[in-house]
Amino acid sequence: MPRATIDNALVARRVLFYGVTGSGKSTAALRFGEARRLSVVLVDESIGWLPANVAPWTNRSDEEMRSIASGLVADEEWVFDSAYGQFRDIVLARAQVIVALDYPRWLSLGRLIRRTWQRARDGREICNGNKENWKQIFSRDSIVRWHFQTFSRKRVRMRSLEAAPTGVPVLRLTHPRQLEELVALAMTSS
Repeated sequence: MPRATIDNALVARRVLFYGVTGSGKSTAALRFGEARRLSVVLVDESIGWLPANVAPWTNRSDEEMRSIASGLVADEEWVFDSAYGQFRDIVLARAQVIVALDYPRWLSLGRLIRRTWQRARDGREICNGNKENWKQIFSRDSIVRWHFQTFSRKRVRMRSLEAAPTGVPVLRLTHPRQLEELVALAMTSS
């Protein structure tokens, strides 16, 4: 059952996008949610990070994340762009399908480096007013470093969820063309 089809994604009302850092989960979730007319939860902003004016680049407590996630997944229709380990079980318990962006490392890493470089260069606010900066890019908390630390683990998790005999059905996409097809079909099926 865990291997999903495009049709499963097109009828689901609660969808989790999952992938490695830099795979484009937020953009994909926004596009899919707009095409399906479903509300989109951007996890970094809604659940993960405190506002910059409170504590720059500080995660909420695990308990607070779980509480916020519980409230958001109670809705009947949503698209989550990710699910942190602190509350993944809560999202999975309500998700009807997972769209896994299982792209090659060169693609996700290239996207991540370009995005991070542009954000540091232009000072764009993200994640509740937080900003990426040059010091952060080269620190031990770098999002690029995070990509290397988590790539294999997240990829294994996607594939394990897809291969499991039970659980949430997984539509694993291995190329951006497949996402384009999914979004195009979602636009025509809504």
